[in-house]
Amino acid sequence: MNKIVKEACPATKLQEDLREGLDPIDEVRVTIEVVTKASKPKMSLDEIFALRQGPFRSVKEIDAELRRERDSRDY
Repeated sequence: MNKIVKEACPATKLQEDLREGLDPIDEVRVTIEVVTKASKPKMSLDEIFALRQGPFRSVKEIDAELRRERDSRDY
């Protein structure tokens, strides 16, 4: 469980609804704990592939580009 504790915070730094009933010169301890974890639905592999954007190149096109790059270099 995630927990954050801030010691000796001035009450004046709290948001208004949390300051109710507190003296402005009081120092407070603020504890924040995650009670429930928000969960994102997991994407399937098909959904991930569906998000891909074209245009896609063929193996021949990629090979041709690599050959051009290799041939253009001066060793």
